[in-house]
Amino acid sequence: MTIINTNNPGKRRNHELRTIAEILRKLGQKQEIDAEAKDMAATIVYCLRAVNATVEESVLAWEKRNYFKKADDFQEKWRWTSGIIQKLESILRTDNWAELPNVMMKLFPHFADVEINKSMRTASDWEGNYDRLMAELDH
Repeated sequence: MTIINTNNPGKRRNHELRTIAEILRKLGQKQEIDAEAKDMAATIVYCLRAVNATVEESVLAWEKRNYFKKADDFQEKWRWTSGIIQKLESILRTDNWAELPNVMMKLFPHFADVEINKSMRTASDWEGNYDRLMAELDH
């Protein structure tokens, strides 16, 4: 019997990207950095980490088939995520919220093609992620 996994890396990556796109839209409407904005920023970190995991998964699969060029190109396409993760973690760790708009501006071009007709994410999707991430970064 063959088992088909329909939750492939591409599908999971698209889910994370859509989550980030929705958060960017909502975060852009905020007038101040409140607890929800901090939770949203932390959620972007978690989503980008998940994106990186799916990229690694795809790269390993291609390398097993000796598609090294395809794997390298794909990895290069997503290299920007690591830099954004580091910048966001630094902002969160140091409470340097004045830098958040700059990072958001760097994120926007990567999400220009993500169309959002209806928001599917709610505050419960990111609630508590700031505290969770801070506890993780402190260890």
